[in-house]
Amino acid sequence: MTVNQPLLRVEGLTKHFPVQKGLLDRISFQGGRLALRSQVVHAVNGVNLVLARGETLALVGESGCGKSTLAKTIIGLHTPTAGQVYFEGQEISRLQGRARKPFRKKIQMIFQDPFSSLNPRKKVMDIIAAPMKVHGLVGKTDRQTKVYELMEKVGLHPAYANRYPHQFSGGQRQRIGIARSLASLPELIIADEPISALDVSIQAQVLNLLMAMQEEFHLTYLFVSHDLSVVKHLSNRVAVMYLGFLVEVAETEAIFLKPAHPYTRLLFAAIPTLDVLEFREGDQQEGEVPTPIDLTRGCPFHPRCGRTQALCREMRPELTSLASVSGGEHLLACHYPVRD
Repeated sequence: MTVNQPLLRVEGLTKHFPVQKGLLDRISFQGGRLALRSQVVHAVNGVNLVLARGETLALVGESGCGKSTLAKTIIGLHTPTAGQVYFEGQEISRLQGRARKPFRKKIQMIFQDPFSSLNPRKKVMDIIAAPMKVHGLVGKTDRQTKVYELMEKVGLHPAYANRYPHQFSGGQRQRIGIARSLASLPELIIADEPISALDVSIQAQVLNLLMAMQEEFHLTYLFVSHDLSVVKHLSNRVAVMYLGFLVEVAETEAIFLKPAHPYTRLLFAAIPTLDVLEFREGDQQEGEVPTPIDLTRGCPFHPRCGRTQALCREMRPELTSLASVSGGEHLLACHYPVRD
């Protein structure tokens, strides 16, 4: 899919968190004098991303790479340290209160853990109806009917509307979360590892539901996942993240057929069931993974990459365009990409 009508555009998005340490841990000597040093976790670092209306963009990477932080910063759960988020052409990243309310209606989130994302003191009827009430979408007399309709769409019997979350299984709770996200009639749904906390037997059902809801409601998805087999099945494009940086973005078919970044090849080779090129011996070297507190100079992946050269240690590569085998745009941040 060629991105030509962006619904969401992210420019230089950065999110850093201060490290909470004791006073003694923060003391250092500078010029013979005592000084306090501050440290930050570089969770997201200058991310540029475009999401077309109607597509599913998968965001993948190892645990701790910044995927969820990026998703939560886009939706406004974290205030960005720098950068902008544009929705339908309007900058929204620093809107507050009433100014942001219309965009809360249009952008919803499905959370990873269905056990903690639902208020245990609220009945399902109230949980699903809350977005309708907040945004004034449905009158009080019609809310019950609308909740029943949404419950049926996500595979829950309306008779369960007066039950509490603890009375449902994990898969059923995630269906409640999906129904709640649909209640405000959103255009974009950010799904943060929506099936990782579910039993394997339930995961396929929830994925099929998400795909059916996308078609019926004309939704756009930003799908955060570490499950590459799911990503290959569900997404139109894939964005690979490493230590808070995007290192490769391409159409799903192209990136699985011919991943160009050494880290992408390493990531894909870790899943033996995927039909991708093997990670060649010599492409990886022994080395510690840099921490998001003390980012390495140059390419963030160079301590683990067997293709590292002097330029990699000195200069961080920018995300630039390559020719894609499928004709779509292929973005890569690597000085010496894999060509075979």
